[in-house]
Amino acid sequence: MSAALQPSLDREQEREDIYARLAADVFVTPNHAWLACIMASWCAGQSVLPDCLGLDAAQFNALTEQYFPGCDIPESAASGSTLDFSRMLEKEDLVNLLNHYGNPEAFETDWVIDILVAACLGNDHLWQDLGLWSRTQLSDLLHYNFPDLAAKNDKDMKWKKFLYKQLCEAEGLYLCRAPSCSVCIDYPKCYGAEE
Repeated sequence: MSAALQPSLDREQEREDIYARLAADVFVTPNHAWLACIMASWCAGQSVLPDCLGLDAAQFNALTEQYFPGCDIPESAASGSTLDFSRMLEKEDLVNLLNHYGNPEAFETDWVIDILVAACLGNDHLWQDLGLWSRTQLSDLLHYNFPDLAAKNDKDMKWKKFLYKQLCEAEGLYLCRAPSCSVCIDYPKCYGAEE
């Protein structure tokens, strides 16, 4: 094995070890399982999420006490990531969009919304910026927490692009010059593989 691959494998193993400790109890809700993945990646420095996962301290403490009691989880991001929400003019719009479509049955939806919005500041695919382990996990999380919104992504657009497209459409902004996505030169960027 080459030395260049070793740090990545060590981080993967660290993430899996953390996940095993977080998953020691039975998952109470589907969100519990996804939050364990997000938390494990975040603790291993494998997400862009800032301190407290982008939550305020009270939310972060409530989340950790509810789902991961007895686990010693630091509030600081291992990655050292500090996202600058002042450059995110659309933060309130994203929160409002997700709140509008939120699943009223999932009590942890507010946590999920704030974590998703924080991850939108990252530069990679949303599932990677969140610290989820696959795009499928993100799709499942969105379908569970925001079923009507997720159903609108019937062409399998990349999720971050899809969320921002929803904001533009809500404002009546249509910046794309193509008459439809299927003829747009950026089609592979919006609908291509994410792995």
